[in-house]
Amino acid sequence: MFRNDFTKDETWRIFRIMAEFVDGFEVLSKIGPAVSIFGSARIKKNDPYYKLTEKITYQIAKEGYAVITGGGPGLMEAANKGAKKAEGKSIGLNIQIPLEQKANAYVETLLDFHYFFVRKVMFVKYAKAFVIMPGGFGTLDELFESLNLIQTERIGKFPVVLVGRKYWGGLVDWLKTTALKRGCLAQEDLRIFSLVDKPEEVVEEINKFYGKS
Repeated sequence: MFRNDFTKDETWRIFRIMAEFVDGFEVLSKIGPAVSIFGSARIKKNDPYYKLTEKITYQIAKEGYAVITGGGPGLMEAANKGAKKAEGKSIGLNIQIPLEQKANAYVETLLDFHYFFVRKVMFVKYAKAFVIMPGGFGTLDELFESLNLIQTERIGKFPVVLVGRKYWGGLVDWLKTTALKRGCLAQEDLRIFSLVDKPEEVVEEINKFYGKS
């Protein structure tokens, strides 16, 4: 465990960053094909999107994919719960933030990160797909970073599936009617992601990409 005063020296901070990368690579390299799930920590258990997330990850786990989440409450909890219910691999990549986020009870393999950028690398490196449930700034950050990395060919293309037309429809319409119209996006950029509503559609998008359907 690193003491706080250790990280005050910028040069020595590099070793903490290296340690987080090493831990992440060692653990996640053994989980096999995985799908990273993103969504709000603030959505409660009685919300329809909670149950929907649980159903989606249940089906994803039954397809043989490990499920990776941010490890926290809300839709992350729902995602880990669905994976565990399906007897699949349930992974949580927790982040240390001022308002402490505790890992949910359905995480079976837990990694704890101090640095957001290291954690984000882990989400991408070991994922065969991203599933984007309703969420706020954190979810949007993961969504747009993945789209940008694929667009600029910094990573290979993989399925990015937005779930919830009612939730994401306005954003997608803005991309088409404003960003695309102003020339800030190309038409092919809008084909990097798909927009669906049902659990089976999520699995279908992933399987279709990998030639399984």
